[in-house]
Amino acid sequence: MDLISPDLGLILWQTIGFAILFIILAKYAWKPILSALEEREGTIETALLAAEQAKKEMASLVAENEKILQEARIERDQILKSANEYAAKIMEEANEAASKVEARMIAEAKAQIQTEKEAALTDVKIQVAELSLLVAEKIIRQNLTGEPEQKRLVQEFVKEIKLN
Repeated sequence: MDLISPDLGLILWQTIGFAILFIILAKYAWKPILSALEEREGTIETALLAAEQAKKEMASLVAENEKILQEARIERDQILKSANEYAAKIMEEANEAASKVEARMIAEAKAQIQTEKEAALTDVKIQVAELSLLVAEKIIRQNLTGEPEQKRLVQEFVKEIKLN
C-alpha cells in the first residue's frame, strides 16, 4: 500500500530520478529523436510532393496519350480514305484498260471478218471465172460451123437461163 499513499521521501527520490532522467534525455536523446522526427517529416513531405508531382505527370501523360490516340485515329482515317481512293482509281484504270482491250478485240474481229469476207468474194470470183472458162470451153468445143447449130445452142442457153 505504499504505492497508493506514498511517503514524502519516495516522492522526492522519484522527482530527483525523473529530473536526472529528463536532463540526460534532454542532453543526449531529445536532439537525435527530434532530428530523426524532423528527418522523417521531411521524407514524408518529400514523398507527398513526389506523389503529387507523379499524379500531375500521370494526368499530363494521360492527356498526351489521349491526344496521340486522337492523332492516330485521324491518321488512320486519312490512310483508309487514301487507300479507298487508290483502290477506286485502280478499279477505274482496270475498267478503262478492259474497255480498250475489248475495243481492240472487236476491231480485230471486224478486220478479220472483213478479210475473210474479201477472201470469200475472191473465191467466188475465181469460181465464176472458172465456170466462165468451162462454158467458153464447151462452146468452143462444139462445132459451130453452121447457122442452125448456133441457133439451137442459143435456144438451149436461153432455156437454161429461164429455169434458173
